[in-house]
Amino acid sequence: MRLAVVGAAGRTGRLVVEQALGRGHQVRALARQPEKIGVRHAELETVSVDVRDARALSAAVAGCDALISTIGGAPSRGATDLYSQGVANQLQAMAANKIAMLQVVSAAPAGPREEQPFAARQVIFPILWRFFGNQYEDMRRMEAVLRSSSVDWIVLRPPRLVSKPATGRYRVDTKPLARTRRITYHDLAAALLDVLARDDLSRTAVYVAN
Repeated sequence: MRLAVVGAAGRTGRLVVEQALGRGHQVRALARQPEKIGVRHAELETVSVDVRDARALSAAVAGCDALISTIGGAPSRGATDLYSQGVANQLQAMAANKIAMLQVVSAAPAGPREEQPFAARQVIFPILWRFFGNQYEDMRRMEAVLRSSSVDWIVLRPPRLVSKPATGRYRVDTKPLARTRRITYHDLAAALLDVLARDDLSRTAVYVAN
């Protein structure tokens, strides 16, 4: 499969690129600064593109079979539309190139508050929303944009991401997962690639964690 990885210079994106190549995929890595990807491979093509530039993005994904979006901004309290506008531009690019599959990273706090366990709902998430609420709000807008589309999408909502070695084990469910607060970047990257074959998760937002 020829995969376009959007946000390929980020911590999750770089690992998706490495693991996809290791699985035998052809990869087109898209980033504003592709020199930061730091991966060389005969089946890897890097492209400098900004996800906010819809026309350039459409040209960059031509010929690909699926998109994996790992875009993300630095943690901030400021307002943003990076996620919602980014996914809207990706959907436009997919329509122009007849690409049907899209995997997207969101976040566990962006899921419906009423789904969460009591402690998360009453203690943990209110603190996170105080600091990063604008980002979570935009992730919710992003998920709404996806629900209104006709493509075959899957949203992964991880908890806190940690820079530790891969465990090789993770859980996925449509409901919040019990007794979990984190997932490694390596395992999230593996999950993004694994769900490409999960027809049962099509057009679903799922929680993922170690």
